[in-house]
Amino acid sequence: MSTLLTPYMTLLIAAAAVATFLTRIAGYVLVKRLKTMPLRLEAALNAVPAAVLTTLVAPAFFYGEIDVKVAMAAALLIGLRFGTIPMLIVGWAVVMLMRQFLA
Repeated sequence: MSTLLTPYMTLLIAAAAVATFLTRIAGYVLVKRLKTMPLRLEAALNAVPAAVLTTLVAPAFFYGEIDVKVAMAAALLIGLRFGTIPMLIVGWAVVMLMRQFLA
């Protein structure tokens, strides 16, 4: 028997899977049971995408090197004018070019 996959580890993985499933399905079930959604709940749910994006982008911006910061700034400017795909392409291109020529 492998030392990596013990019965305890298998139980832990199964418990984590169940907990993840329950937390994901609970929001859906609760919202579906509501006849009308309270304004505060709707406002909170509308804020979730911005909060998630902030938790992903902010650390990269503040702890990243200059190439990441310039790429994010360029992507922001393109994203304000164009769509998501051009924003991603410009951000990727800027960081790759800066890493190629500044490294």
